[in-house]
Amino acid sequence: MLDFPIIDTHVHLWDPERFRMSWLDNAEILNRRYALPEYHQYTQGVEIEGMVYVEVDIDPHYTLIEPRWVAEQATQDPRLRGIVAYAPVENGERIRAYLDELVSITSLVKGVRRLLQAESDNAYCLRPDFIRGVQILAEYGLSFDIGIRHVQLESVVELVRRCPDTAFILDHIGKPDVKGQLLDPWRQHIDALAAQPNVVCKISGMATEADPEHWTIKDLAPYVSHVIAAFGEDRILYGGDWPVALQATSYPRWVETLDTLTIQLSPEAKRKLWVDNARRFYRL
Repeated sequence: MLDFPIIDTHVHLWDPERFRMSWLDNAEILNRRYALPEYHQYTQGVEIEGMVYVEVDIDPHYTLIEPRWVAEQATQDPRLRGIVAYAPVENGERIRAYLDELVSITSLVKGVRRLLQAESDNAYCLRPDFIRGVQILAEYGLSFDIGIRHVQLESVVELVRRCPDTAFILDHIGKPDVKGQLLDPWRQHIDALAAQPNVVCKISGMATEADPEHWTIKDLAPYVSHVIAAFGEDRILYGGDWPVALQATSYPRWVETLDTLTIQLSPEAKRKLWVDNARRFYRL
């Protein structure tokens, strides 16, 4: 295991008794409270110096209440240093009023995410208003977390090209089909995305894309090695994807797995992956 504290760039916290999250209705393992006390319990054995909260696809009426609640949680645990909040970037120029309100809530808001993974139109992110909304984020100093399925990668490459001033973070290495052992065209799309200087890659959420009950380190190895080769040691960062990852792995097992898969990295490169890049990209 690692011998230094890490920064987890992908933490979810929620309480279904407080906020409505429709997608939890049929998620037996996840449909319960997962807040700071539970996070502390599930991460025992891993020394964590910082966390970035990522929005949880909360129902629309609660989207501006969510970052307020997370900011309150941060007063209980100062390790919670950043928030990636929801924002309806598809509203184009009209997103400004929402962003004005969002950034006034707390300085912990470092970026936004508008999930694309459930969109049936794989090119949804290329609609003019969506592109314009993402471009505007740069004016507010906010990054954009990309939450997609691998079949949407090609469109995302074009989105990033059209928003050169916006900083992007690819979540869960683009959710490749690990269970089906599908590497292409995911590898080609990752290479095209990595060629854009304004995007980095979060190594997270991989176990849930594999066979949840039977995955092995070997299943994940070609995906991890490819994103490291494509993005390089300066543009990769660790994410735990807790508690979603509990569907396939314990927290310590995921940390140990990624540590094993990156054993070839130098001590300096390891610190970049686990700590330094997170601090820089999310401006913690």
